[in-house]
Amino acid sequence: MEFVERYKQVRARSEAICQGLQAEDFVVQPISDVSPPKWHLGHTTWFFETFVLQPLAPRYAVFDAGYNYVFNSYYESVGARVVRTDRGNLSRPSVTDVRAYRAYVDQAMCRFLADGRILTEALIAILELGFNHEEQHQELLITDIKYILGHNPMLPSYETDYAKPAVPDINQEQWISQPEGIYEIGAKGDTFCFDNELNRHKVYLPAYQIQQHLVSNADYRAFIEDGGYSDFRHWHAEGWEWVKTHQIKAPLYWHKLDGNWHHYTAEGLTQLPLHQPVCHLSYYEAWAYAQWRGLRLPTEAEWETAQDRLQWGSRWEWTESAYLPYPGFTKAEGAIGEYNGKFMVNQMVLRGASEATTPGHSRPTYRNFFQPPLRWQFTGLRLARSI
Repeated sequence: MEFVERYKQVRARSEAICQGLQAEDFVVQPISDVSPPKWHLGHTTWFFETFVLQPLAPRYAVFDAGYNYVFNSYYESVGARVVRTDRGNLSRPSVTDVRAYRAYVDQAMCRFLADGRILTEALIAILELGFNHEEQHQELLITDIKYILGHNPMLPSYETDYAKPAVPDINQEQWISQPEGIYEIGAKGDTFCFDNELNRHKVYLPAYQIQQHLVSNADYRAFIEDGGYSDFRHWHAEGWEWVKTHQIKAPLYWHKLDGNWHHYTAEGLTQLPLHQPVCHLSYYEAWAYAQWRGLRLPTEAEWETAQDRLQWGSRWEWTESAYLPYPGFTKAEGAIGEYNGKFMVNQMVLRGASEATTPGHSRPTYRNFFQPPLRWQFTGLRLARSI
């Protein structure tokens, strides 16, 4: 029954995150990177139906044959799908339909998992992937809901029922020194990890220092006040074009009212807490801030090697590492092989976790990844320097 309870727990949290939404909130897609909450609820259900029930559960009847087209995300080997930019056009299936779909699949999954005799090593592996997949979408639900409501002209507050961890204040700049040496990074593979965390391997690192704490709002405000967004010298050429094209002047969700900075949160528009870690930065902004300070971002190997002495977990942290395969990386056969490997181009690695990350989902070897201009996730930075 262990897997039945784990399944119920994971599924219930997705519903809890959406508990405070109105029906209209479920269908909005302001930008292509943000998916409607309704789509997330359907897609995570489709994952279990497609990769567990259909191939493995005897006599399982698909809820609706058309849902494969609606809720497939990017799995080419599973068939055609709605283009990502069109997810906001899905007025049907309705929210009620999607909830019925979830209930139908949940009942079938619980019946299937109740029989302990079916728990092969291969099934356990796909279940663990399914649980972690839904936990990834729980974080996306939180960030996407924030973007949807944070771009509503009324800037409404919203109730959420997810466990938001305390975000520690940053009161002083402290540095950790790491000597030159050969270190090991990557997952060992004896507990669950995504395939992009494999294989564990050795890296040589020159001596360096890394900040124990993340960069604060006060630190970043100083960059803005010093004209950071109007001085091309701090920016990559591509980042500078991004700033000019989109008229970027501050992190996402920052609003200056009567001379004071505020930011949008689940509580609505509130005064910016200066000693909290800065959030919702693009890689371009993180890199420009480091340049302004005369410092740099850490590589992912530097971050992982020092992580046991760092304060981390409230913000995903941009690193100076491109998202590339580790030595010996191989993609799994079939659709599961599409999960990570095909995205290893034109993206940067982020390390750590965020306040939106599901408890228990993070680990020191986790490799998140996004394109440089994206900042709707809870992304921040810490600084590093060579010594």
